[in-house]
Parts: sequence; C-alpha cells; structure tokens
Amino acid sequence: MPVYLDCNATTQVDQEVADLVFKLMREEYGNAGSRTHAFGASAKKYVEQARTQVAAVTDDDKSTVIFTSGATESNNIALLGLENYAKKQNKKHIITTEIEHKSVLEPIQELQKRGFEVTYLPANADGLIDAVTLKNALRDDTFLVSIMHINNETGSIQPIGEFCSALEGHDAYFHVDAAQSFGKYSEVLKNERIDLISASGHKLYAPKGIGALIQRKRGFIKVPLKPILFGGGQERSLRPGTLAVPLIAGFGLACELAVKNSPNRLENAKNLKVEVLDFLAKYDAEINGQNTSDYVVNFSIPEVNSEAAIVMFKDVVAVSNGSACTSNSYTPSHVLVSMGLNENRINGAIRMSWSHQTEAIPFIQLSEKIEQLL
Repeated sequence: MPVYLDCNATTQVDQEVADLVFKLMREEYGNAGSRTHAFGASAKKYVEQARTQVAAVTDDDKSTVIFTSGATESNNIALLGLENYAKKQNKKHIITTEIEHKSVLEPIQELQKRGFEVTYLPANADGLIDAVTLKNALRDDTFLVSIMHINNETGSIQPIGEFCSALEGHDAYFHVDAAQSFGKYSEVLKNERIDLISASGHKLYAPKGIGALIQRKRGFIKVPLKPILFGGGQERSLRPGTLAVPLIAGFGLACELAVKNSPNRLENAKNLKVEVLDFLAKYDAEINGQNTSDYVVNFSIPEVNSEAAIVMFKDVVAVSNGSACTSNSYTPSHVLVSMGLNENRINGAIRMSWSHQTEAIPFIQLSEKIEQLL
C-alpha cells in the first residue's frame, strides 16, 4: 500500500477510539433517548461525557456543544439557522471569503438567492485574508461573518485573533469553520468573540459521520439559531435525530486525546514538514500559501501537471490536488484562483498532508517518480 498523505481529506481512526466505537456498537448499544432502562442511561452517560470532552478543546461549557454529522452540517446550521433572526432584525448582509469550503459557500449562495447580500473577501497571494479588509467591509446591516480558521487546500492559518479584534464593537455574529484546526490549533478558538465553531470528527482521528457545532452565549443569550431539520427534538431541538452514540463517544475520546497529546503531535508534524520542504526544494517547488499548518504542504513543481503526478505517485504515496469534497470536478481550485496564481501553477498544485500517525515518507521512490515527469 502507498503511504497515506491525504490527512486533510480524512484521517485514520485512532485505535483507542476505534475500540470504544466498536464496544458501543456491539456491547452497550442503547439509545440515549431511551429513559426506561439501563442501556439508555448508559448511552446518555457516554453522550454527556463526550459533550464535556469536546467542549474542553476550546474551554467551553458542555452546554454549548451540539452534535451533528460533521462540519458540513454544522456549517449549514450556523449559516441557514440565522436566517429568521436576520429577517426579523432587517439585517441582510453577510461577509465571508472567496476561499471558504463549499459547505460554507453553498449555504451562503442559497441565502443570496433568498435576498441576502454577500461580500466575498479575496485572499492575498499568500492565501491569507486581511483583517483590515474585513473591518472595512462591515456595515450596519451585517449580521454574520463566516471565515475558516485553516484552509483545507493550502493550510494557510487565518489571523482569527485579528478578525476578533476587527469585530469588536460590532454585533455581527462570527462563525469559524474549524474543521482543519479543532484539536490541533485550538488556542485562538477560545476567544469569546467567536460565536459559532464548526468541528469535524474525521479530521481528528475519529470516525466519519460525526462533528459538532459550538454555540456560545453573549452574556446569557445564545446565538439565536433556528433548526433547519425537524423531528424528535434532540440536541435542544436544533439538530433532531437519534444520537449516534458510538460515533459521539469516539469523537469525545478523540478530543480528549487531542488535548492531552497536541504538543507532541504538533512537534512530530513540524519535523516531518521540514523533511518535506527540504525534499521539494530540490525541484524548485513553489509553495502555495504561507503561514501554513504544520500538517500540510500545497506545492507546484514547474512543468509538472498535478493529474499526471498523482497517477505516477499512486503506488508510492496517496496525495491530492484539492478538496476531496470537489474531487469529481476538474474546475480550477477556487482557493488558488482567489490567490491570483497563474494557470500553470494552479494546474500543477499538489496537496500533501499527514498526521502524527505518519511514520515515514518514501522520498527515494517519490524522487524517482518526479524524475520521470521532468
């Protein structure tokens, strides 16, 4: 098997997490909504424990955690769930960026169809959003700002703290898609000016199909979200449906392990990134994005097409050339286009992403493949 280097798309489930998930599927399989027997009580206990574990990542109270199927659903609830509030307040302006994940851009495009105005902030050549640009875009009728923390394609870490400062004195709600940073770069997410945080389990060594939306309070008042789905009343009626107890418990444990082991994991990632950058320098690779996560490198090697390279690499390493959510599309990356990169650089862009579980990259074999492409 090739070495897996596509951790921005998904990660391998931690063994401790997998063991817990399996146990709750086979041995303690109760429904957390069942109040008449011990199976239900046990399931509810696991859910509440997980709620505490997830909240601990950002120093929040467990009451802020709404379990969802993943960051995509969390993003949809955060964005579409504010529609009624915005209309009642007669505020119809949204600020986001051109480099957001499709699970943010498409719900916002739906709101545009419903009469909302949207300002899309461009990225600079480094893949970063300027906080001054955000501040200048604010209007009296701006009710929502949605900006991701770490870009899923380039790994560029956005200056969330500066955005929080830019929003001081304005009452717009601030939503952060933290799918790529939750449990890895969590410190800035503790900033109380952030109202809503989306998190994903399968980017943090938990199973696919589980995530969370952190819904904070201002003073004693929660962000006024309305449900976009109905039926059952679970998760304080904001996200109905039978709770996936095994996945929730697994996500909770993954968060606990992340809090405990984050420094060591980050150090491993940094060391591996140094090796990757040293290797790429031999081929005059252009790095796409700056101020990037230590878990990813997006690069272009002159005269090398990404599609051809990925086919050539397939028996050595598993990499990608963009978001896994749009991998069936051959349209140029909207992220790299916003950065103003030229067509050849965009067409040659390859994303290599790893985790603390990545043992070693086969640089010798990878070099042989690159030489064949040049």
